[in-house]
Amino acid sequence: MTHRVAIVGAGPSGFYAVDGLLRANPDLHVDIIERLPTPFGLVRAGVAPDHQGTKAVVRQFDRLLALPDVRFAGTIEVGRDLGWDEVCEAYDAVIVATGRVIDRKLGIPGEDLPHVWGSWRFIAWLNGHPDFRVGPDLSQVRSIAVIGNGNVALDVARVLAKGAEEMARSDIVPEAEAAIAAAPLADIHIIGRRGPEHASFTGNELAEMGRLARAVAVTDPAALNVAPPASGPTPERLRKAKNLEILKGFAAHQPGSKPITIHFRFNAPPLAFRPGEVELAVGILPVDLVVTCIGYEGEPFPRQEGVYAVGWARRGPTGTIPSNRAESHAVAKEVLAWLVARDPKSRPDILPAAIDAAGWHRIDRHEVAAGAALGRPRVKLTDWPALLAVAQDD
Repeated sequence: MTHRVAIVGAGPSGFYAVDGLLRANPDLHVDIIERLPTPFGLVRAGVAPDHQGTKAVVRQFDRLLALPDVRFAGTIEVGRDLGWDEVCEAYDAVIVATGRVIDRKLGIPGEDLPHVWGSWRFIAWLNGHPDFRVGPDLSQVRSIAVIGNGNVALDVARVLAKGAEEMARSDIVPEAEAAIAAAPLADIHIIGRRGPEHASFTGNELAEMGRLARAVAVTDPAALNVAPPASGPTPERLRKAKNLEILKGFAAHQPGSKPITIHFRFNAPPLAFRPGEVELAVGILPVDLVVTCIGYEGEPFPRQEGVYAVGWARRGPTGTIPSNRAESHAVAKEVLAWLVARDPKSRPDILPAAIDAAGWHRIDRHEVAAGAALGRPRVKLTDWPALLAVAQDD
């Protein structure tokens, strides 16, 4: 008999864990259990649709799905279709790679108003996640507040600001693209609760905001008379110094010189949301839509022997997709060390009928073919019935 390991969640950290396990022990049997009919988690649903280079990592993950002892089991939600106790009992080890997909709250009045959206829900809509098919009504939106000073805030603002030609090679869903194109958008405010020296933007992503065809990035030079914190590792200080340099370049731009102006605002924590406005510590800002980009929460999972977490489920929503690799490989070593002293369990297969890797590849071929007709990487299926129908069509 061989040991059997369950990976709950088919995102990047889960696939990197599969890679780490099978590199060291090719005889393992690994089941990847995923609630959606499609794998790749954050890469498919959470990466901005115009950053196709970031999404290219799925080719590596697809090769793992082709291995004979790796089984993809889509449309199975642990906690709904199977209990966590059943999974823990049936497998020799369990790796939790469920990520964090619940938008974190600021804890201020008005967060439940219909014009206030969390970034996970918003970006999932852009990416065609079947649970988030309906987006915000943009038909009357002229001004948007994006709350946050990280790359997710840049993603939201950038996709809203880009024109049709700039999005032509993306995999944004057509409905979202049409809604953005029709919006009478004039101003996007990227609002930081702290100063620019604390912003967590990365240089390439921030610099891209200064190269948009229909949007000009601006900021107040008075806010930039600061220095990066003296403490912290050298790479962080260098990154923050680069951010300040880029922002000083934005300060020389003229608001209104392009159809959309992207305003970088700092030291302006929001105090309340109300229809048509956000109250900031520095005053009232009229806006028609708010997108909060302040992080994510996750669902609980068992904390017991033989259960390991990777990725955001382990450390919270930090780091890039490639940064998951080293951590997932390290956790894979822990799992293998745990299994060495344990005989494989003799348990029947507990997985109900599922969308397997062949079903996912039918979806993939269908989407890629639809995209090829439009000169795009793919056009995604965005509702559950369509996804299931294509996946199950032999």
